[in-house]
Amino acid sequence: MSTAGYALTDSVTMLRRNLKRMLRYPSMTLMLIGLPVVFLLLFVYVFGGTLGDGLGAPTGGRAAYVDYVAPAIILMTVTAAVQGTAISVAMDMTEGIVARFRTMAIARVSVLTGHVIGSLIQTFLGLAVVIGIAVAVGFRPTAGVGGWFAAVGLLAAVTFALVWLSVALGLVSKSVETASNLPMPLTLLPFLSSGFVPTASMPAGLRWFAEYQPFTPVIEALRGLLTGAPVGADLPIALGWCAVIALGGYLWARRLYNRPAR
Repeated sequence: MSTAGYALTDSVTMLRRNLKRMLRYPSMTLMLIGLPVVFLLLFVYVFGGTLGDGLGAPTGGRAAYVDYVAPAIILMTVTAAVQGTAISVAMDMTEGIVARFRTMAIARVSVLTGHVIGSLIQTFLGLAVVIGIAVAVGFRPTAGVGGWFAAVGLLAAVTFALVWLSVALGLVSKSVETASNLPMPLTLLPFLSSGFVPTASMPAGLRWFAEYQPFTPVIEALRGLLTGAPVGADLPIALGWCAVIALGGYLWARRLYNRPAR
C-alpha cells in the first residue's frame, strides 16, 4: 500500500475513534447544541417583538426578527461546536494518548485529520437540529436549491476554518479547562456583528469593528443566500476570511503538533 493509502486508512481509523467518543459522551454534543438554541429562544421570544419593529421591515415584530437573527444563531452553532474540538484535542494531548500514537506505525497526519473530519460531522448534525428548531419557531427561508447548496458550502468553509483554529487552540492549551475557555471569543464575536442588530444602530467605534470583523460578511452572505437576497461582495469576503483562518489555523496546528515532546 502506498504512503497516501496508509494515511487514508489511518485517518479513517482516527475518525472512527472520534465518532465513538462523540457517541460515548452525548452530553457534550447536547451542551454545544443547547447554547445556540437557548439564545435563539431568548432573542426571538423575549427581545424579538421590540427588535423586529426596529428593523424597518414591512411586517416587523417577532416574525421579521426570527428571519433576521436565524443566520447569526446558525453561525453560533458552528462556533459552539468547534469549542468541543479544542476540548477533545486537549484531552488527547494531556492524557498522553498522542504520545502513544507517536510511538506507533501510523501516519502522523491521521490524528489531526480524524479530529477535523469528526468535528465537521458533529457540527453539521448540530446545524440540522438548530435549523429545524429555527423553522419550528418561525424561520422561513426562501432560498431555492441553488441558494441552499451555496449556504451549505459556505457553512462547510466556515466550519473547516474554525475547526483548524480550534485544533490549534487545543494543542496550545496546557489543560482541558484552558481549552474550553480559549475558543470563547468565537462564541462572543457574533454578538459584535450584524447578527443580532444592524450595524447602523451601533456607536461609531463599535460599528467600525462590527463591519470589518470576519463574522459580519459571513452572516450577511448566509442571510442573503437563505432569503434569496443579493449577497454582493459579502460572499467573496466571507470566503476570503475562511481561507485565511483555515490556512493560519492549519499551519499553527501543524507546527504545534510536530514540535518535539518535552
